[in-house]
Amino acid sequence: MSAHNLSQPYNTILICDDDPDIVRALAVYLERAGFQNQAAYTGQQALTALAEQEIDLVLLDIMMPELDGIRALQLIRETYNVPVILISAKSEDQDKINGLNFGADDYITKPFNPQEVIARVQAQLRRYTLLGPKPSPETVYSSGGLWLDDASKDCTVDGRPVNLTASEFNILKFLLSHKGQVFSSEKIYQSVWKNQPYGSENTVAVHICHIREKIEANPKSPIYLKVIWGKGYKIEAIED
Repeated sequence: MSAHNLSQPYNTILICDDDPDIVRALAVYLERAGFQNQAAYTGQQALTALAEQEIDLVLLDIMMPELDGIRALQLIRETYNVPVILISAKSEDQDKINGLNFGADDYITKPFNPQEVIARVQAQLRRYTLLGPKPSPETVYSSGGLWLDDASKDCTVDGRPVNLTASEFNILKFLLSHKGQVFSSEKIYQSVWKNQPYGSENTVAVHICHIREKIEANPKSPIYLKVIWGKGYKIEAIED
């Protein structure tokens, strides 16, 4: 699926929530910011919308009957790498963590601030649409058998393709571009999400865990992505 240029106000946002009032409110905020919207009220409707039209970002409620947001997210990630922002209640902290584990890029907590919704949507689209090929030759980052190509958005380990979400890709790119250096959760969060690092430790930790599961032969004894206790994370500098 290709994405639109962020400079054009034609990005289509899929809003999926079983509460029609929330769908309408989010649609109003997004339309005022120049986005097109598509509504879905169940996880299955969200999957159908993704299959039938071009969607640039999904706002996905966690608590829905029949097919909940977490299961819908798992099914989305089997086919699509479109950015997904979860919509959650404050009491759903564990669901947020589960969502990040299954490939969500961010989350918004109810009741939400309209400016925060727009800012998070724009941040995800900016990373997704504006990180395309650049004239600079420095588009490939590597450490040992771990390779990441920023132009093609491909990642491989010993030649094996690795399917990363947008947020996972950008965390790995940031660490690979500074391999050997240790970065705190706060610094990683600020560099990747471009937001103030409130609650960054859990968000980054979940993403790091998920990246490890994808790139490490043994996530409990990692070769590439290391934790430096009390300081942060780094990509080990390994000769190619």
